[in-house]
Amino acid sequence: MTMLLRVLLAVSMACGILMPLGGAVAADARRLDIVFVNPGKTGEVYWDMVAQTMQAAGRKLDAHVEVLTSERNYRTMQELGLGVLARPDKPDFLILSNEESAAVPVLEAAEAAGVKTLLLSNTLIGEDAVRLGPPRQKLKTWLGDITTDLQTAGARMANALISVARAEKWQSPDGKIHILGIGGDEITPASIARNAGLKLAVDAAPDVVVDRMLFANWTQSEAEQVTTNYLSWASRKEIRPAGIWAGNDPMALGALRAVTAAGLMPGRNIEVVGLNWSEDALREIRAGRLLLTDGGHFLLGGWSIVLLRDYADGCDFAAVSPRVEVKTSAITRDNLASVGDLIKTRGFDRIDFSRFRAKAGRCGQYDFSVNALISSLARPDGLGD
Repeated sequence: MTMLLRVLLAVSMACGILMPLGGAVAADARRLDIVFVNPGKTGEVYWDMVAQTMQAAGRKLDAHVEVLTSERNYRTMQELGLGVLARPDKPDFLILSNEESAAVPVLEAAEAAGVKTLLLSNTLIGEDAVRLGPPRQKLKTWLGDITTDLQTAGARMANALISVARAEKWQSPDGKIHILGIGGDEITPASIARNAGLKLAVDAAPDVVVDRMLFANWTQSEAEQVTTNYLSWASRKEIRPAGIWAGNDPMALGALRAVTAAGLMPGRNIEVVGLNWSEDALREIRAGRLLLTDGGHFLLGGWSIVLLRDYADGCDFAAVSPRVEVKTSAITRDNLASVGDLIKTRGFDRIDFSRFRAKAGRCGQYDFSVNALISSLARPDGLGD
């Protein structure tokens, strides 16, 4: 090594500007303590997978991830978050989701406690967003948010239904393509974005009408009931239903049950779409009954740990923006084989999360695409790619 190179290396190390090669965690990097307040229920597939990808990423990136589950009770979610902030040994980072706009009191308490926070999946909206502004302004410890472009996902789902209905000529006697929309709720940002995507696609299609936009609280049972009611109404009105757009997979599965009970054949004379990349949905796609499931956004769990590891090591994602938006992808029968086994086995330790870290000099620049995911996977037998 030349004297000049030694000098440059010494200066770089003294200034703390060297990133570990290949995205690996540096040998002297501090182990991170991270707490995630999970807004979902125990056994709720999507939120379980979010937590599992977080913990898998933590194992690769030297971070301990503690998961506290609020069981879909938003008072419990707030109590859990405030309890973490009251601990004598506080974590390095607290990850929250602004489900039903319930995270704000915890964010504000984290500011007072000096604990850095990251919002996942749902960020601030409405009056909260106006009052508190963007990350790192009024709330200095609110580092940012990592969300998915669910409006585009919602539009992609609707356009898939429309394309099949047009190709198969599934118009009603009035010449229109009739669709049922089933949303999760009317107040969660992630739901609002999906529903807006449906509206965007339908507004651009003068031959398409959404007969009803109904809400089923993200559940299979309620979606089955509202679909049964809709199909009965459509029959009385002599409307031919062409497709059902469901804001998540459990609701799509409920719709499938109602469709089958009504004597229709999903995949043959009506199409249903969902969102979540759940194992049950993949099974229905394989059987030809479900057209697609959009998603991959459970991987926000893993990606959030990548962001926080980089931040802790001096490569701040806010160099590009404190708001990181990840694109989702649709799984259809065409690409099911490439990611189906990963989801079925929940083998998230196969993902080499270190490969997703920002490169030196490119802080805040990430490729979280489905293609990057597929290329990062170790084979299940442990033999590599």
